[in-house]
Amino acid sequence: MTGAGWSCWTTAHKSFFHSSPDQLRSAEWVLADPLTTGLGDLPIAWEVSAREAPDRGIAAWTAYFTAGIPHEALTAFVLALDLRKEPAWSFDGIDAVTQVLAAADWAPDADDPEHTFWDVSMTSCWSWAVLPAGIEDQDPRPDLPGWMAWSQPELGRPYLWCAAFSHSAPQDLIGAFAEALVAPAPVPRRILPAVSERCLTVSHMP
Repeated sequence: MTGAGWSCWTTAHKSFFHSSPDQLRSAEWVLADPLTTGLGDLPIAWEVSAREAPDRGIAAWTAYFTAGIPHEALTAFVLALDLRKEPAWSFDGIDAVTQVLAAADWAPDADDPEHTFWDVSMTSCWSWAVLPAGIEDQDPRPDLPGWMAWSQPELGRPYLWCAAFSHSAPQDLIGAFAEALVAPAPVPRRILPAVSERCLTVSHMP
């Protein structure tokens, strides 16, 4: 983020707050904050948001990413946000995400085929559904839907990672995250989560 001219400083809760030069976009590393809530029983690591104006106190939308989130997908999301001229507004429908998932052969859920999709191993899911409490958005109406994504390599066992996007989050940005997440190209990892090893194809780099 600093490479794109974003500034960074430490907050009172020992989190790291990054802000774009126009003060409309922000990303905060909140893992050290004891007051931070969680998703799927995992601590939230990053909160990313945008505002209509620098002096507006309420974020237009907020995205949440837990520890363990695939870093290439989070990077794609933040880079797309950095390039967007209107960071606070969404101009696309949820097809911006569902088309990415369909192109990657993610299967529609039998009970909710229009809004929930599973990968071929049935261990990762995307769902457009009512969001959990605590998701911050400029729209104050209760029970608004938004995208949630997660990986749970074994049913009934802990989640590997989770992500949630508030109702007003731009769909094209979420689509950029989804596209990086479902891309079949190998990604570098120093350590593989033990619970996910049976779901991975491992290639050793020379």
